[in-house]
Amino acid sequence: MPFDGCFLRKTVQELNGAVDCHVEKIYQPSKDELVLLLRKKGFSGRLLIHMKPGSARLHFTESKVENPQTPPMFCMLIRKHLSAAKLLKITQPGLERIARLTFLASNELGDIVERNLICEFFGNKTNLILTDENDRILDALRRSDPESAERLLLPGAVYRYPAGQNKLNPFAAGAKALADAVFEKEDEPERALLAVADGFSPLLCREAVFRAQKNGLWSKNSFQAVLEELLNDVTQAGCPTLLKKSDGTPADFSYTDISQYGDFYQKERKETCSQLLDAFYAEREKAERIHRAAADTLKLVNNLLSRAEKRLSLRLQELSSCKNKETLRVYGELLKANLYLIPNGADRITVENFYEEMRPVTIPLDPAISPAKNAAHYFKDYKKSCTAEQTLAELTRKDKEELLYLDSVLDAIRRSETTAELAEIREELAMAGYVKQSGQKRKRESVPRFPEYRSAEGYPILVGKNNRQNDILTTAIAAKNDLWFHVKNIPGSHVVVRCAGLPVSEETLRFAALLAAKNSKAASSSNVPVDYTPVKFVKKPAGAKPGMVIYTTNKTLYITPNEEILT
Repeated sequence: MPFDGCFLRKTVQELNGAVDCHVEKIYQPSKDELVLLLRKKGFSGRLLIHMKPGSARLHFTESKVENPQTPPMFCMLIRKHLSAAKLLKITQPGLERIARLTFLASNELGDIVERNLICEFFGNKTNLILTDENDRILDALRRSDPESAERLLLPGAVYRYPAGQNKLNPFAAGAKALADAVFEKEDEPERALLAVADGFSPLLCREAVFRAQKNGLWSKNSFQAVLEELLNDVTQAGCPTLLKKSDGTPADFSYTDISQYGDFYQKERKETCSQLLDAFYAEREKAERIHRAAADTLKLVNNLLSRAEKRLSLRLQELSSCKNKETLRVYGELLKANLYLIPNGADRITVENFYEEMRPVTIPLDPAISPAKNAAHYFKDYKKSCTAEQTLAELTRKDKEELLYLDSVLDAIRRSETTAELAEIREELAMAGYVKQSGQKRKRESVPRFPEYRSAEGYPILVGKNNRQNDILTTAIAAKNDLWFHVKNIPGSHVVVRCAGLPVSEETLRFAALLAAKNSKAASSSNVPVDYTPVKFVKKPAGAKPGMVIYTTNKTLYITPNEEILT
């Protein structure tokens, strides 16, 4: 991703609008993120410093991230030194991928001192370093190994910029000197530009050469003119551009227009670099954060599912062996009726089966016991099979219910969009006995906030996001005359149209059915059957697991989620 020196320079120009702001709050949502809430008269913004290799960046963000209950130690250190500090300036040395944020803060004695927050965006060596007014390191997000590191990044050491690459600074040297240096190299123009120009990413180098060769004419003058355009876009308004794939997924970005791909990518213009970076990373970062938070719970539920499936398989095998119980009873009856024909010590006897038109049947015997005891053993095995069949039938029924429940939990985890929703699922599993309850005293349960939509008639439509929410929505929130929707025989959300028995249009029915289909395991399927019925016909059986209900007098709609439009 081209968060290169030029892009950083443009971003730093933009961020300098926050100069003279005071740091109101400091958060560290994850080990690689730091968020500073900056505020002054007429301005407030959240400054995101993201240090994860592969997505390192610095910009204002509109995204609200959830914060851990206990702040990390690095966050506590930053709060100690920068809480209520005033932002003096944001600078960039040359076109290095380094941003220095300088603050005025108060120390423990109340003296006004200078503090620097230095952001280094170097691929796998990204780092965030806090220094004092003498550039002595107070701490670093990633401390260096004193034995093998090229630079010492440890508390107490003096901060030094990394060694430069001896490239030309385009703004200091000018476009002409840059073009001359490229034409002097015996290499492909893109590689030559990348080798001589500081702050240029491979994307920007390819774009420069593409524009210069666009009309089929390749010359030093045309190349110089293109370089002047690109540098002018850094210092002037520019054109922050987001490149999207055909499915809408962000593919790349730049501070200037990118024309080298033609119509292969869709282009979306943004007003600022911060908006551009927010749009590019927001969905991806959100998905990664949820995936990390869900990993443990997902592993637990998958293990529970595997055990339940194995247990059900074994019980079904045992249950199938009970099918011959009637044969055991018949053998006992035949032996009892023919005791006088059976000699002691016989290992089998053939008698006429009066249950099957007197057909001969051979019955195995235990020669070590008497014929009467053989008959008694068959009756005993018959009774044991009857008892086992009843017990196993009930156990397999519970196993199947457990599999359905765990499958619904798995679906809810995969559809979770916040860590709060994942916490609800974890609590639900704890209440069901799958997870040990935490030692902390449970807080009073609050009514969750359901995603809400509006029908064509203006009726509210509420959607449950997990089994706990489904239970609350269906049994506590919904009125008896509201309409209830759920995908048929597939784990998914309960959806309620709060119409209070008033007429509902076909458009509203299909919209609510679409919500049910999209919030289910069948979201990517076609012709998904969605049942709907008044809430008064939906019942929760006694002892049923969370989210499990039965319903009657329902009608069914068939929905293909990918073909419908959700508004």
